[in-house]
Amino acid sequence: MATPNTHYGAENIARMLSGARGIFFSGIGGVNMSSLALISKLRGFTVGGSDTSVTDVTRSLEASGITVFHAHDAANLEGYDAMVYTVAISPDNPEYKAALMSGIPCISRADYLGYVMTGYKNRLGVSGMHGKSTCTSMCALAYMEACADPTVLSGARLDAMGGAYRIGKDEFFIFEACEYMDSFLDFNPTTAIILNIEMDHVDYFKSMAQIRRSYSNFAALTGTQGSCIYNSDDENVRLVMLSYGGKPISFAVNDENADYRAVNVSVRRGRPSFDVCAFGDIVAHIDLSVCGNHNIYNALAAFAAAHTAGLDPTLIARGLSRFTGASRRMEYKGSVSGADVYDDYGHHPTEVSATLDGFKQMGYNRMICVFQPHTYSRTAELFSDFASALNVADEVVVAEIYAAREVDNLGVSSQKLAAAIGKKAVALPSFEAIAEYISKNAREGDLVVVMGAGDIYKVFPLLDLK
Repeated sequence: MATPNTHYGAENIARMLSGARGIFFSGIGGVNMSSLALISKLRGFTVGGSDTSVTDVTRSLEASGITVFHAHDAANLEGYDAMVYTVAISPDNPEYKAALMSGIPCISRADYLGYVMTGYKNRLGVSGMHGKSTCTSMCALAYMEACADPTVLSGARLDAMGGAYRIGKDEFFIFEACEYMDSFLDFNPTTAIILNIEMDHVDYFKSMAQIRRSYSNFAALTGTQGSCIYNSDDENVRLVMLSYGGKPISFAVNDENADYRAVNVSVRRGRPSFDVCAFGDIVAHIDLSVCGNHNIYNALAAFAAAHTAGLDPTLIARGLSRFTGASRRMEYKGSVSGADVYDDYGHHPTEVSATLDGFKQMGYNRMICVFQPHTYSRTAELFSDFASALNVADEVVVAEIYAAREVDNLGVSSQKLAAAIGKKAVALPSFEAIAEYISKNAREGDLVVVMGAGDIYKVFPLLDLK
């Protein structure tokens, strides 16, 4: 069970933190939480936090002077004046319970981020069921190349930023806007991007109508003076935009009436190239360094945002062409047994399908996909779609389902998913067994992609990667 978001708003949080000297982050090892912790430290707060896992992120936080506890304990809060938490923690978390009992302000991550961003003039929120981290990273590179010096808060590490966040000037703030539990409704964008909308997070969203209402409310946060950059090839996005009261700006590949279009598209070894047509005129050419047609949409959205902000189209295109991927997004990890090995965060059938289709275009002999389903509810609700999407691979290894916040009461399993895929699929019970399978079955000319949003990345240390 997740802990609910707070909805105090930026003004109330500013009052709550007036005079505060120390902020504690429960779940500090998360990508967004760690970034917010570092930003808070740079703003002069004493910062500490807790996370049960020891990772490169937590080690980096400790190296920066932030205290990290590797167990959740009420005693950890001693000396702190406020607590920021991720909704992934349980309501029974001892730090959360202790803070509530002692009257220490508890602020959810999304609410706190909404407060932090109000110090910036132009605030660009990247939303969508898929592609948020990639598009946010593309926006970061485009703005950086065009010398806009943005502050960025992403959901994935980007080498050009040296992490998942970047501290720039106060003109532009670029952030990833997550829809889970309506977290993005606590944000304060002046410009919104909507990449795509479909069914996901079925433990929270119960219908497409509910999801569309949430995205409509997010877009409305820009106000009548703001703008929303939206994918007009996506039917659900178009429906959301019917009620939008600000300035709508569309992008598309197929919609000939879109404001920003990709035209003259060509693909070489999976990497698309295209001209950008803005309001009827070709203004730039982009040669993407990443695979997959879905990245055309991500790049178009980033281009439209930067161009609308008044940045040089040639420099925007150059920044987008420099993008080689964010952490865990079709990320090359090395080779084993002569096969190239990639890491990917895909955990929804649409993401799985888009990623595998992109890899298919790269010309490898065979593709082996190792997939870890994420949550029982998503696996059960989208079971047939997962089986169909994974069937694109030549061989499929299904890891045990990553439970995250859930317990197994739906009767779904990795073994059942492997059986639905067919003879090309096998379910394996441990990361050690998966690593052994890869080492024995991969060969020269193959591609191996290890995919999932849980802890499937733990397979990589078990492989003899070159």
